[in-house]
Amino acid sequence: MQTYRIDPIQDHRWEQFLQTHPGASVFHTPAWLNALRGTYEYEPVAFTTSAPTRPITNGLVFCRVQSWLTGSRLVSVPFADHCRPLFDTSEDGNSLAAFLPELLEQEHCDYVEVRFPTSEALIPALNGLTQSAAFLHHTLDLRPPLSALFDRLHKSCFQRRIRRAEKERLTYAEGTGDSLLRQFYSLLVLTRRRHGVPPQPLAWFLNLRSWFGDAIKFGVASKNGRPIASMLTLQFKGTVVYKYGCSDAAFHRFGAMPFLFWQTIQRAKADGASEFDLGRSDIDDEGLIAFKNHLGAAGTPLTYYRFPAASAAPAGLGGFIQQHRISAVSTRLPSVLLRAAGNFLYRHIG
Repeated sequence: MQTYRIDPIQDHRWEQFLQTHPGASVFHTPAWLNALRGTYEYEPVAFTTSAPTRPITNGLVFCRVQSWLTGSRLVSVPFADHCRPLFDTSEDGNSLAAFLPELLEQEHCDYVEVRFPTSEALIPALNGLTQSAAFLHHTLDLRPPLSALFDRLHKSCFQRRIRRAEKERLTYAEGTGDSLLRQFYSLLVLTRRRHGVPPQPLAWFLNLRSWFGDAIKFGVASKNGRPIASMLTLQFKGTVVYKYGCSDAAFHRFGAMPFLFWQTIQRAKADGASEFDLGRSDIDDEGLIAFKNHLGAAGTPLTYYRFPAASAAPAGLGGFIQQHRISAVSTRLPSVLLRAAGNFLYRHIG
């Protein structure tokens, strides 16, 4: 089959295709791609076997990352936990696999990276790809009644801490306003410093808000008027995606994060969502995996693949920071320099 190159932002067929394909996620959308382009200057591109005069029936979306620091590549897609190929048949997958060498030459890239669940039946067709990283991906089924969802929460790690938060009279606010965004970002900088990682540029969150509109929410838990924990969620069709979370460690004893998750679950149910996507976890991050398990979520393997296999580029932010020993420096930098480091680095590590 012939493979066609399209612009997933300008081609109206792409948005229509995403609305009907069951595997489409928030990370395939023009909103996510526009935010990436506006913040990091990544250029989106998609490939399909559907002719230009026909409705799109399959596709694989990328962003082109060009960096003097980490090389040139096509990533599907930067800063997304997953972004599966939207092909329904092995024939379509074989067409893509056969096209990969030509794609690298056409786009002048060092490698191609795709990110999708290991259980995908399509994987055997993509025989030119080699595993580059592995994670666990957790999702929570929101279809049961709220009472059943609460009963599934771990009694000590969630139920008791939610009740503690309520006893401490924590308050919850959510929305898209400037005040909530500022509160979220202040806690994000604090948390990223604690983890030894630079924060994402503020422009990233401004662009996400601009393109997602009401589909983005900043949720903030406060104690006596002081923000102590926050999270950012995105919604696409029936799925609410937990993308970023942050907190003030001095107030962890009040159960703010379990309280935030429970508030978000209730809101998602009220909005008609059927799934809560909790994102990826490193397979050796036992604490994060346990946290998501205690929420009642189910974990499945998530694998990143590259073509060709040989590539010296580190796998994402974690690999880059480990390779360049940035973590120890990040914990000591003043906030203004820590934010400047994030503004510089993220452009190169998508």
